[in-house]
Amino acid sequence: MQPDRILVIRNDKLGDFILAWPAFALLRLQYPHATLIALVPPYTRPMAELCPSIDEVIIDDQHKSTLSDAIYLSVKIRAADIDVSVSFFSTARTALALWLAHVPIRVAPATKLAQFFHNRRLRQKRSASAKPEFEYNIDLARYSIELNGGRPKSCPPAPYLDFESDLIATLRSSYIVEHDILPGSMLVFIHAGSGGSAVNLSLEQFTAIASFISDNLDAHIVLTAGPDELDNAEKLHALLPSSTCSIYHSTTGLDRFAEFCGICDAFISGSTGPLHIAGALNKPTIAFYPARRSATSLRWQTLSEDDRRLAFSPKYYSGESESLDINISECNVAIEKFLRRQQVDRHK
Repeated sequence: MQPDRILVIRNDKLGDFILAWPAFALLRLQYPHATLIALVPPYTRPMAELCPSIDEVIIDDQHKSTLSDAIYLSVKIRAADIDVSVSFFSTARTALALWLAHVPIRVAPATKLAQFFHNRRLRQKRSASAKPEFEYNIDLARYSIELNGGRPKSCPPAPYLDFESDLIATLRSSYIVEHDILPGSMLVFIHAGSGGSAVNLSLEQFTAIASFISDNLDAHIVLTAGPDELDNAEKLHALLPSSTCSIYHSTTGLDRFAEFCGICDAFISGSTGPLHIAGALNKPTIAFYPARRSATSLRWQTLSEDDRRLAFSPKYYSGESESLDINISECNVAIEKFLRRQQVDRHK
């Protein structure tokens, strides 16, 4: 069966949503004439509309109680006339809504009570973190294709997001001129904002990394900040020489922030949504993760190609804390080597 209208659900955090893009790309490749519809919360809508695999968007604006909200959501889903739904993130609320909307084929991981509202379930054990999150998502997409009698194609490679080269060249040139950056400098982005539940480096640790890069490489540090993260970026900026860094405060939406990420030569962050936007662009990423099993560097690695990805995490998990217990001096040695290699590749 060739489904005409496929609903894909990843209505949790920004980074989680981005890590479903390879699965979306596979469904797009497998069903070129189908309409792919994404169910997302309001704040990730701009990225859903940017995603080249997505045709339509349904906004999951939570309503009232769980039951009334499920009914409210089911009306939206029923109006979309869905043939197949694939829940890459499954909750009881959305599962009930799909059931109430009478979606014929409802695919989801076989986890939690929500699974009983789906009629096609794949056991994955994601909590074991045995593979990257994006691979779990691809597995679920392949499962849904096989259920429809198809033979899954190979998943398209990175990048999963791209912009016109002229647009990126203009943005980069304008930023370099505006901030009096030396021509030829690498633009290394550092996002010191919160990753929600993810533990991040302290300002002192970020300062040590930024200072080392500025001292040892021809690089300019761009401190990125979301709408509510400017305070953190300003504190970090105050700890660094003003001539070596600048602040980019994102206030015009995730789509404009994603475009701006297109000018970076490397992106450094904890496990945050902005980091995963950079990964979708196949930018070199340097990421810091906690050691707990549910948040490992393997499970939440970026979408960048293997040679464009560097990750660090503590050797041991010592419980929740404000920052990561990592030897920054050791990290800096690896970061310098990684960035020098990226710089060579950039000039090939």
